[in-house]
Amino acid sequence: MRITLVHHTRLPVSGYGGTERVVVALARGLAELGHEVSLLAPAGTRVPEARVLPLDPARLRDPAFDVTPLVPAGTEVVHAFFPLRRPPSIPAVWTLEGTTKAGVVRPPNTIYVSADHAARHGGTSFVYNGLDPAEYRFRAEKGDYDLFLGRLHQSKGYQWAIAGAKAAERKLVVAGGWRPSLSRWVRFVGEVGGDAKAEWLAGARLLWMPALWDEPFGLTLIEALLSGTPVLGTRRGALPEVLSAEVAELGDTVEELVARLPLMAEKDPVACRARAERCFTHRAMAAGYLRCYQGWLATGTLPAGERIPG
Repeated sequence: MRITLVHHTRLPVSGYGGTERVVVALARGLAELGHEVSLLAPAGTRVPEARVLPLDPARLRDPAFDVTPLVPAGTEVVHAFFPLRRPPSIPAVWTLEGTTKAGVVRPPNTIYVSADHAARHGGTSFVYNGLDPAEYRFRAEKGDYDLFLGRLHQSKGYQWAIAGAKAAERKLVVAGGWRPSLSRWVRFVGEVGGDAKAEWLAGARLLWMPALWDEPFGLTLIEALLSGTPVLGTRRGALPEVLSAEVAELGDTVEELVARLPLMAEKDPVACRARAERCFTHRAMAAGYLRCYQGWLATGTLPAGERIPG
């Protein structure tokens, strides 16, 4: 197929990113599966697997702006990662990576990132996010620390990770965007990316993911699994869907998570990597989106997502 992806920020992202890395991974996955990929994105974007076409992000604020003239001839489907104010004349779908307020009605060409995410927005079509396993380092032998990786926002539950580390007297590395008040059990390393992030993930005994909101997907989950690192998290949003008992323990309170810490030593790093390689690679994500593209082109409706076994 000939596919044009559309994103409003320059790629690849220099910092941690989320959606930005998903777009790059999708372009790579589609190209590796033999499809022709173009990418409309701001000047300076460099994604080798796609033909990059510069897009002025300021024009997106104009309700009358139409991306159609910028789309290469022969494109079969346009795939945006934000809502286009004016639908192109070419068949188009878009992915919602975040959440919206209750009562907001999304158009029928909306694709979500997990079954839970879709259900909470009244939809059924979803594709799990994926990443390129080659970008992560698998390590079976772990260090003497746990890891929290992500935005230091209340919804992410970093306070629970810190409280749990203190209660269990375990070393915890916190990698995030600003420095909270910590303790002798907790080390703060700031925002990390690239090789530094890969090293922290690979060496961690476990990843704390005590989400206090309904995570649409949780990209950090599969980063940890690709690194052979099991996850200790809450039963919020897509976490029970993305994870399984062989790679994670879930709880509803700090006390319950602390009580499950001894079980984490039984999780096999090989099983963690295997689950991610089976379900959450860039190629698996690309295959899921191809199914959506084909369904939309053939019938004008998106197929229901395919949930992975627990």
